Amino acid sequence: MCEGERVPHGVQAELEWVAIRLQGPFPFEMTGVFAAILNPLAAEGIGVFAISTFDTDYVLVKAEHVQAADDALRRAGHERIF
Repeated sequence: MCEGERVPHGVQAELEWVAIRLQGPFPFEMTGVFAAILNPLAAEGIGVFAISTFDTDYVLVKAEHVQAADDALRRAGHERIF
C-alpha cells in the first residue's frame, strides 16, 4: 500500500481511497473498536479496507464515499474525523 503517485507504471492498483485514522492507542484488551466504526458504514453500504497496527487503526473508504461515511459515523455518535 502506498500513495497513488508512487505506484509504478503498469502496476494494477486500486486508487482514490481516503484514510480515516482512529484516534488511539487502544489497549489490546479493548474490543469492539472496529465494529463501532464498521457497522455504521456497512449499514450504509460503504465498503472499507481496514488496517490495524500496533498502536493505530485505519479504515479506508473510497473517495466518492467520504461524505456519506462522515455522515454515517456522525449519526453513530463519532466526532468529525475528516
